[in-house]
Amino acid sequence: MLKIGSHVSFRKDTQLLGSLDEALSYGSTTFMFYTGAPQNTNRIPLNSNLTKMAISKMKDNNIDIKDIIVHAPYIINLANSDPNKYIFSINFLKQECKRCEELGVNKLVLHPGSHVGLGEEAGIKNIINALNQILPATKTTILLETMSGKGTELGVNLEQIKTIIDGVKYNNIGICLDTCHLSDAGYDMNDFDSLLDKMDKMELLDLVGCIHINDSKNPIGSHKDRHENIGFGYLGFDILINIIYNDRLKNISKILETPYVGEFAPYKLEIDMIKNKKFEKNLKEMATLQ
Repeated sequence: MLKIGSHVSFRKDTQLLGSLDEALSYGSTTFMFYTGAPQNTNRIPLNSNLTKMAISKMKDNNIDIKDIIVHAPYIINLANSDPNKYIFSINFLKQECKRCEELGVNKLVLHPGSHVGLGEEAGIKNIINALNQILPATKTTILLETMSGKGTELGVNLEQIKTIIDGVKYNNIGICLDTCHLSDAGYDMNDFDSLLDKMDKMELLDLVGCIHINDSKNPIGSHKDRHENIGFGYLGFDILINIIYNDRLKNISKILETPYVGEFAPYKLEIDMIKNKKFEKNLKEMATLQ
C-alpha cells in the first residue's frame, strides 16, 4: 500500500481524531501534524480519550500509527549558542517528544537548526550536544530534515547530516528527505537513484523515516525553500512520481506540504493525481470548486 498523506491540522476540541478525519477526507494512508502552533509555545493538554478513539479508527482504516509523523515547531533552534535560547530549545523539544509518546506517535521531524553567524562547525557541535541530551530521555525517533540552505540553515547537505548523526550516541535518530529542499540545496532530483546510492554508501539510506513531497517554485540550487503544488514547479510531476514510487523507499511515509490554493487545501486532488499517476493541469482551478 502506498503510504501517502499530507500535513493536517491538530485542533483543541478534536486533536488526533480530528487530524485523522481530515487525513481520511483526502484519501490519505498517513499524515503529519504539529501538536501546537509551530511559531509559539502554546500547547493544549492532550485528551487521552480522543487519542484512543483515533488509534482505534486508524486500525479500522488500515492506517498504522507507526507511519504517522509529528513535526517539531520552527522556534526550536538547537544550533544557537545563546544560553537562554539553547536551553529553551532543548527543553521544549523534550516536551514535544513526551507529547509524541502520549499520542503514540514515534517519529518527529526536526529542522536541525541555524547557526546564526557562529559558523557551520560550531552550529553542528551545538546540535549534537543537544540531541545527546534529548534522545536518551525519549522513545521518539527524531528525523533530521534535509534543508534548502536558506540563511544559515544547517542540514543543507548529506555531509552535514552525516556529521550530526555520527556524533549522536543514540539509535533513535533518522532522516526526513524533502524534495523541494534537496533541489533547492543543489541536488539533481532527476537523478534521484544516484542520490540514494550516495546515501547508501554513507550508511544513511536505512535511516530515512519520512519524505516530504513538494515541488519547488525555484530552480535547482536556489536556496529559497518555497514549496509549489505537485507538478507546477521546477521538479515537475514525473520526477516526483518516480520518487514517490521508488522501490527503495516504498515503506516510507510520503507527506505533502504543498501550499493551499487560496483558502483551499489541494491535498485530495494531489493525492488522487499521485495514486492515478496522471497530472491534472487544472488542479488549482478544481481546488477552489471543492
